[in-house]
Amino acid sequence: MSTPAHRVHYTFAEYLALEASSNVKHEYLDGQIYAMAGGTPEHAALAAAVIGLLFPQLRGGPCRVHDADLRVRVRATGLTTYPDVTVVCGPRERDVDDEHAVTNPRLIVEVLSRSTEEYDRGDKFEHYRQLPSLVEYVLVSWREHLVEVRRRGADGQWSCAEARAGDQAALESVGARLDVGELYAAAAEPPRA
Repeated sequence: MSTPAHRVHYTFAEYLALEASSNVKHEYLDGQIYAMAGGTPEHAALAAAVIGLLFPQLRGGPCRVHDADLRVRVRATGLTTYPDVTVVCGPRERDVDDEHAVTNPRLIVEVLSRSTEEYDRGDKFEHYRQLPSLVEYVLVSWREHLVEVRRRGADGQWSCAEARAGDQAALESVGARLDVGELYAAAAEPPRA
């Protein structure tokens, strides 16, 4: 999350009005509005590859995969943001103050980048953990072929499993998997002709 240019306290209604008229996405937290930086082509390719691999595995079932156009609101902390990939199982529960935001993701995927890695691993995860419906939080590395799956156990405690090239990351919450080699191959830049 970047630092706002100046400290002005915005209401949630003002944030929603900005989002409705803006062609740039913003996060909202504690009265502050943060413009979300545009991603790199590599970042976009990895997010699209995750969706491409999950879609056929979830088709016909109760879970739906969504891209970064889906707004998610963490009511407990007030964070409103756009994860790279969100999976919602069953009917979408919409925020009472924002009909365009859901509050019940089962799984969230963030593709890490140089500028967001610390935030995605730290503060953003702390917000996401407050979503009662969230069972898994997946981090896709931009530096190496690595997928981390943070999973909430039945006891409410979070654990972390890593999958590298040659491994499959089990996404138990939605009955799917991510083959790490296949994921990075799908996102790789094709050779020039």
